[in-house]
Amino acid sequence: MARTLTSPRINQVLLAEPTELLDDATLRQRACSELLRQAAIAAGLLAADDPEPQAGAMSEAASAAIEDLLDHELQLPEPSEEACRRHHAAHAARYAVGERVHARHVLFAVTPGVEVAALRQRAEGCLLDLRCQDPGTADRFPEVAAATSNCPSGAAGGDLGWLSAADCAPEFARELFGQPEIGVLPRLVHSRFGLHVVEVLAREPGTVPAFESVHAAVAQALRQQAFATALRQYLQLLAGQARVEGVELDAAASPLVQ
Repeated sequence: MARTLTSPRINQVLLAEPTELLDDATLRQRACSELLRQAAIAAGLLAADDPEPQAGAMSEAASAAIEDLLDHELQLPEPSEEACRRHHAAHAARYAVGERVHARHVLFAVTPGVEVAALRQRAEGCLLDLRCQDPGTADRFPEVAAATSNCPSGAAGGDLGWLSAADCAPEFARELFGQPEIGVLPRLVHSRFGLHVVEVLAREPGTVPAFESVHAAVAQALRQQAFATALRQYLQLLAGQARVEGVELDAAASPLVQ
């Protein structure tokens, strides 16, 4: 939901001006960045007079100090070969080579000043409408895309053609590839461009390489998962120790966060 926030703060540091219209995700991102910036100051990694971020942009020194802080605070175990093999066995399709998807979409673009809650309602209504279409009736997806989509592909009925993962933004590719689904996906797909109603028309599965040839990629995926979990727990601890105003964050009073 987008809203005008008058005084979102972390330990008295203002996160947004009253005139800024921020969605909840952007505000939480600013809050987490400020928690880390202040933790870097407390750890002696950043000067106490480091300037407060302006419109969410922090100093280069703060960015570097946060990297040093996380290197020190987040102790991440190296994934074992056994863990890598288990992950590969459970998610082998993610590592398929040559997989292609023929898809079309309706894009509801998130642009400056857009009311995100209203946009989501429109997108969810479109998704429900297209999912409930009687299979025996005429295909309405091209008509809806032409009338609604904020993507140039709307002129072609939303058709994106045959795509490989490399053709898509990573967050978009994660929703399309390594999945068995055909038809209108039962969820909105979120990307840096906005909200998408997506229909998969056909799939070419590609080939799944042996574990040994993708071992490094599997290990990196597990490292990223471990980093995301550890960072979330660390931020919960920082939030539990901070004075947080005007923004909702998960907080933990104990370092033993599970």
